[in-house]
Amino acid sequence: MEFQDGLEELRRVLSLKRSPRLIERTARWVSPETFRLLPIWFPEYSRRAFFYKANWSEKQTNTNRVSGLSIHKYEGTIHANEALTLALGIRKKQRPNWSCCHIWGVDDPTFQLSNSVIQDPRFFSCVANMVLLPTPLKAFTDALPAIKAMLRICSMNLYEWKCEHEELRDAHRALTNWSDWESYPASWPKIPNERIPLGAIPLSPSIRASAEKRLSEIRRDMRDAGPHYPRDQVKATLGFWNVLL
Repeated sequence: MEFQDGLEELRRVLSLKRSPRLIERTARWVSPETFRLLPIWFPEYSRRAFFYKANWSEKQTNTNRVSGLSIHKYEGTIHANEALTLALGIRKKQRPNWSCCHIWGVDDPTFQLSNSVIQDPRFFSCVANMVLLPTPLKAFTDALPAIKAMLRICSMNLYEWKCEHEELRDAHRALTNWSDWESYPASWPKIPNERIPLGAIPLSPSIRASAEKRLSEIRRDMRDAGPHYPRDQVKATLGFWNVLL
């Protein structure tokens, strides 16, 4: 038996019209009001940013059990996940088998390129750049360009924002030529302020309190954290989003 490209095999048995419906009915979106309240939740972090302990005073390391070598531990998606969880008003233990999916990033189906978009602290924990999906469906958004394009169109119209990273010029141009509206989920907006998608979680008093607490923590760290706290980065990132400390 010959093995064809796995994505082509998936497309053969699951039409482009059916797969977006699964995502439409299961995705969880942050509300536009929550995004406007606090667009970025962890300006001190980005993908591959180093971790520190003792209030940003000491390196946090992992030691290889075989070699005994210690390496500086770095960020994967921990704080992006936490930002999305808080902005949806839930707790981590309430979302088993759900995954944080970044909407805007470097498009690389081979997963070989460095993702400079989410290595940028302006966009790593931006809640308009994320959607919560059942874990098996995350693979669709990572590997199927049409699904990724639909998520981006929805996000652009829901939040009236598109990622400004310079690596995304081609992605922006591709969206201007989008025409497959027959496959696009019916509950997702095609133009700004048209409708709210299924699964959008309204801004609640508890979400507002979480946002206020997060800002208070940032203010405290700007004042009191140890020498490795990236104060200039935090200030620049919050300034980009017009968030006042």
